[in-house]
Amino acid sequence: MELAREIGGSLARRGIGVVYGGGRLGLMGAVAKGALDAGGEVIGIIPEALASSEVANHDCTELHTVSGMHERKQRFTDLSDGFVTIPGGVGTMDELWEAISWAQLGYHTSPVGLLNAFGFFDHLLAFNRHMAEVGFIRPAHQGIMIADETLDGLLEKMGRYQPHTPIFQMTAADL
Repeated sequence: MELAREIGGSLARRGIGVVYGGGRLGLMGAVAKGALDAGGEVIGIIPEALASSEVANHDCTELHTVSGMHERKQRFTDLSDGFVTIPGGVGTMDELWEAISWAQLGYHTSPVGLLNAFGFFDHLLAFNRHMAEVGFIRPAHQGIMIADETLDGLLEKMGRYQPHTPIFQMTAADL
């Protein structure tokens, strides 16, 4: 929780706004609180079902209620210049893989970062390398997932990100 608050505060001090799921609980609630406490912009996108269950963070700079998870993730993509993933569970993995998949296809050209704090994602990074080694991730798309152990290092790498050729722009020979 402490790291999550620190991340939010650090992003705000850099002038980087936070777009997230709109809840006040858990790690992402801590990121939002850290950003808000540091005077940052925080935009929450929360599905109706969660908003009505008293978990919505009404302290956000903006809080948008949407019909469901698909619309939520589309709004994330529309409003964000990049994606930073911190340790989390199934929902975090869903959002990470969707951001990577959408980048691969060409739905966005934003960097997708993975903060490997405390080595949390070591096995995921090894699995991602394995997928590349056996050919399930094309060479052109192997740089989509950007990882680092520190927020400073991750943001630096994300700032240097050069969009790849998306699948929609490849020829059959490239596939």
